[in-house]
Amino acid sequence: MLLTPQYLFRSVGAITPQFLARQGIRALALDVDNTLAVHDSPDLPPAVAAWLEQMRAAGVALCIVSNNTRARVAPFAAGLGLPFVSMAAKPLPFGLMLARRRCGVPKRAFAAVGDQLFTDRLAAALYGVPGLVVCPLAPETHKSIERRRRWEAPYIQKYYRKGGKLL
Repeated sequence: MLLTPQYLFRSVGAITPQFLARQGIRALALDVDNTLAVHDSPDLPPAVAAWLEQMRAAGVALCIVSNNTRARVAPFAAGLGLPFVSMAAKPLPFGLMLARRRCGVPKRAFAAVGDQLFTDRLAAALYGVPGLVVCPLAPETHKSIERRRRWEAPYIQKYYRKGGKLL
């Protein structure tokens, strides 16, 4: 279960305040590349911007947690007015620990959102918080991530075999 998704969403926009409330989640760690924005893009899709406003209006605390560099993450997070952790070293859970503390919530009220099983989902599992996996915003342009996507396929199939649904 470390790599098999607990939940699989079409996009971050499919994660609703109602879903989070049912789970007791009051804060989210958010990945950047292919979760909130296309890889290496500073631009936020309008649907993601609307979703972030919806989360804020619902009182959900948000923190960016990315394996990318400070040069990529800091301006992106600043544009959103969010705290961030760059060079998070996911799948190690330390970046999530720091983000949870910055959000000021207990572990039981915290979850991680991301598009990759071998980084985002595994970090959430190792930290002991829900991992909300989203489908990537765009096809991969990085060969190493493209390769990992192929390695992820059996775990995604297992999710569906166990009755999981695309939310």
